[in-house]
Formats: sequence, structure tokens, C-alpha cells
Amino acid sequence: MNGGRLLDISQRLRPALPVWPGDVAVAVDVTAAVSAGSSVTLHRLTVSTQAGTHAECSRHVRDDAPALDELALSAFLGECEVRDVRAARERVLPADVLDRLPARVERVLLRTLQHSDWERWPEGFTALAPELIDALAARGCRLIGTDAPSIDPQTCTALRSHHAAHRAGMAILEGLVLDHITEGRYELIALPLPVTGIEATPVRAVLREFM
Repeated sequence: MNGGRLLDISQRLRPALPVWPGDVAVAVDVTAAVSAGSSVTLHRLTVSTQAGTHAECSRHVRDDAPALDELALSAFLGECEVRDVRAARERVLPADVLDRLPARVERVLLRTLQHSDWERWPEGFTALAPELIDALAARGCRLIGTDAPSIDPQTCTALRSHHAAHRAGMAILEGLVLDHITEGRYELIALPLPVTGIEATPVRAVLREFM
């Protein structure tokens, strides 16, 4: 689109990658190997749909919502705004970021963690307030992204921010790596895998700088 530098904002899927407590751990197993006499090397990957950097839709919290493969790919591809909200506590509120965003915005990525390439599970991460989701939806936002593992707090079962995203028809990216990203406008490329009927898939998310 513009020839700018590509910036990888994805977690590395690896067996040591922390996952949501109780979720399936990442596992990589060799099922055939050239070194063992096979004509090819093959691996089996075991991974949760929510592992690492992943795209997500409302099927995560509502059985009547469209599956991820039914969403328009355009939600995950196009101009986005990245903002640092590490000063926020517990939840990112509209007052923490709205005055630093355009009046109309389609995609917003928020840095909440000091270090988002996890070596251990980020206990007590900062979530996003449902009021923020509503305010972004009013500005035309189609996708919200965070470097935290969820837009809702870890101990929250009501999942109010997820339900706010559902009402707005807003796609979600979670588990981004934004430590090395400067605030500003970029092109986002974070296409989900075409797996039918599920609520999320890991993605290779990148930002392209504008020239």
C-alpha cells in the first residue's frame, strides 16, 4: 500500500508461552523427521484458539453471534491508531485516551503493559472499560486491540467489555506486542485463520509504517 517498514507485533507461539490459567498449553511435536529416515519433516501443533496474539469475535461470549470466519476480513486490515495508556489503572477509561484519538477512527490498538512479550502470566493486567468500547463504537471503531490477554479483567465473569464489543459489532485483538511501537497511525495487517465455526484464532499481526 505504501512501502513502509513492517513491524511485527505478535507473540511467538512456543511451549513456554504463558496461557490463560487452565487453558491448553502450546505444544509442538515432531510427527515425521528427515533425520529419522522420513522423506519429509512434519510437526503437530497443539494450541488454544486464545493463545498468544489472537483475533476474536463475539462468539467467544455469545452462542448466537457469528463465528470468526464469518466476519469481514476488512476489520483486520487497514489504518489504525496506536496509543500508550500505561498510566491507566485497572481499566482504561474514555478519559485516558479519547482526547488523543481522531473524531472518526476504525481501528485502535492500546499499549497497557510495561512488557508485553510475556515470560510469565501478566497478573493484574489493565483491562478496557465497557464505556470505552461504547465511546469508540460511537466514533466508528470496527476493531479494538490490546497487548493484555483480555479486554476484560481476569477475574471478571460478566465480561462487560466483550458484550459491549458484541453490541457494537467490533472485532478484537488481544495479546499484542507493542513495547517497540511509537504512538501514531499505521496500517494494520492481522488476518485470522480461516477455521470455520470458532471464536478466535492466533494471528501474525504486523503494522506497516506510513511513508
